[in-house]
Amino acid sequence: MNKLSLLTATDVQQRLAETIREKRTQQKLSRRLLAERSTVPEPTIKKFETTGQISLRQFILLWQCVDRLEALDSLGKTTPETPRTIDEVLSQ
Repeated sequence: MNKLSLLTATDVQQRLAETIREKRTQQKLSRRLLAERSTVPEPTIKKFETTGQISLRQFILLWQCVDRLEALDSLGKTTPETPRTIDEVLSQ
């Protein structure tokens, strides 16, 4: 079921780019060092951090250098929807 959202795909891309940059700087990783560790070219990292544009594969390679992959893996797991009405609660 599609739900109404005020977020756009661009908003999410930008937030993910900000998160990678924040984690990189917290860990005192330069773009060059992150590029060496992740195999993602340094210009690609710069482009991602400024525009949010990157391939999924490259994003995963960056993420695994700054955080645990389990956090990303959990995004694909479905969670039961929370009932929104009394009738939905009672029907369960």
